[in-house]
Amino acid sequence: SALAGSVQAQTSRLHIGPRISYQFDLEEVGLGVQVGVPVARHLEFYPSFDYFFVDPGSFWNLNADLKYRLEGQGLNWLYLGTGVNIARASAGGSSNTDAGLNLFAGLESLKGSVHPFGEFRFTVGDGSTAMVAAGLNFTLGHN
Repeated sequence: SALAGSVQAQTSRLHIGPRISYQFDLEEVGLGVQVGVPVARHLEFYPSFDYFFVDPGSFWNLNADLKYRLEGQGLNWLYLGTGVNIARASAGGSSNTDAGLNLFAGLESLKGSVHPFGEFRFTVGDGSTAMVAAGLNFTLGHN
């Protein structure tokens, strides 16, 4: 169908965009960016970075994830994923870096060349935490 062709076209292209997030343990808002790099049908390499506005100090997350878009009639807006998280906190001259495992689920529109999305992410590790993010993915290349 034309819709299935449109979805395949959107998920087979590179995407990049801004995001805003809220980390529940920090109780802080962050700004970031994510990239979607197609690796197979319905599967993307999905790195992202978030910087949180903590005072004093700094806190950021770097994620290297795989994102799988569900198949099936009416389900292609839903995705699941997992990957690795690196979190770094610094304050008062000291810093701490932790690694964790990401588990996430999200919703993303695939209409047009700009795709709004929202996701919930749980990071399991020494300091397990959860966050929500929302943003836009811009399709790169020609339609």
